[in-house]
Amino acid sequence: MTTAPPVTDHTAAPEPAPRYPSRFRAGEQRGARLGRPLRLITGLHDDVDEDLMRRLGESMWRGDDVADALADAIRMRAGTPGRVPMADFHTRLREGPGSIPDEPEALTSFFAAVEATPDWLDLDLLAEGARTMRRFGRNAADVLLQLSLIGGYRFGGPTDLLVATGGLTGDMTRRRLAETQKWAVAIAQPDAMFPYAEGWRLTVHVRAMHALVNRTFAPTWDVDRWGLPVNQTDQAATLGLFDGVLLIGVRALGVPVSADESRAVMHLWKYVGWLMGVADEWLVDTERERHRINLHVLRAQDTITDAGPQLAQAIIEALRDLPNGRFRAERTLSMLTTFLGPTSTRELGLPVRVPWGTAATIAENTVRYRVLNRGERGRRRLEQWGDRVADQLLRDYYGDADQELGALG
Repeated sequence: MTTAPPVTDHTAAPEPAPRYPSRFRAGEQRGARLGRPLRLITGLHDDVDEDLMRRLGESMWRGDDVADALADAIRMRAGTPGRVPMADFHTRLREGPGSIPDEPEALTSFFAAVEATPDWLDLDLLAEGARTMRRFGRNAADVLLQLSLIGGYRFGGPTDLLVATGGLTGDMTRRRLAETQKWAVAIAQPDAMFPYAEGWRLTVHVRAMHALVNRTFAPTWDVDRWGLPVNQTDQAATLGLFDGVLLIGVRALGVPVSADESRAVMHLWKYVGWLMGVADEWLVDTERERHRINLHVLRAQDTITDAGPQLAQAIIEALRDLPNGRFRAERTLSMLTTFLGPTSTRELGLPVRVPWGTAATIAENTVRYRVLNRGERGRRRLEQWGDRVADQLLRDYYGDADQELGALG
């Protein structure tokens, strides 16, 4: 009797479902609600791109391999082959190629990466982006503080890391605000993003700092909940707060932004993001592309944690210590009520104010941008005004201290 051959099941086994940190999409409905104003402004639909959501979830596990290798070399014990002393990193960053004899491989690889020029970089567009940023003047500082920084405290994860590192709490709040302002001003100066110019150096400094934070905190960090301490999804979210959200915010304050200016600002921040090690998939050319990513980033977030109110309130208290501090704090609270809405403002433990600051700023900007400073000469005057505003902000934040970023390590 002939027996039938065994039946072989050639059906491929299903791939295991991707695993994400538990924060991923934990506050999705809240995030979708917070994204409604952005959808109304941009005309983007509420459709969810599940492939984009998957990539955001997976990127919560991903860091910056090049900078992480440098951080590992910096953290090696003295005498270990391949170690990069912190002093050597600072010397290399300050003095450039050839400044470190027998340069360790990790240092060589890191600087080779940041010295490279991406094929898409347009120097003319980069320069116009910087000029446009300076023309925004105080409006850029307002939006970056209120909508980008404090607005970002409405979600868990990065806020909890800031509390853990002490980066924006207690006595360090004013210093960290000063350093953030210093960096934002530096990257917009003429020729500042050429290799080894100040804006370039400060951006590279921030990249190395992020990698050191990752390596320092990862062993004790709740990775299953939050992903890596500094991860690609949060880097993409931060970049979106500095480019797309910035442009929406200044327009809301009455600043006219042309299509060419928008493209230039996006190009500047695209290069900043590239230099900071943000993955190519999160670097975009247009506002619309960024806003689409931002809407999905909002859905990917967790809800607010205790860290958010702690950070927001620390900033308001730090503002009160600046010159004209009471006015600064009240003006900021007034504008936060407009930018974030009463519900989010209360979630952060901040008092709701009548939006007098926003109304006054819009009126002022209407005169400054649409009446007094039209045409090429007007644009130059706006750049000069922006430079004066930036100089005064830095003097107010730093006081008598040196206007530098904190040392690594």
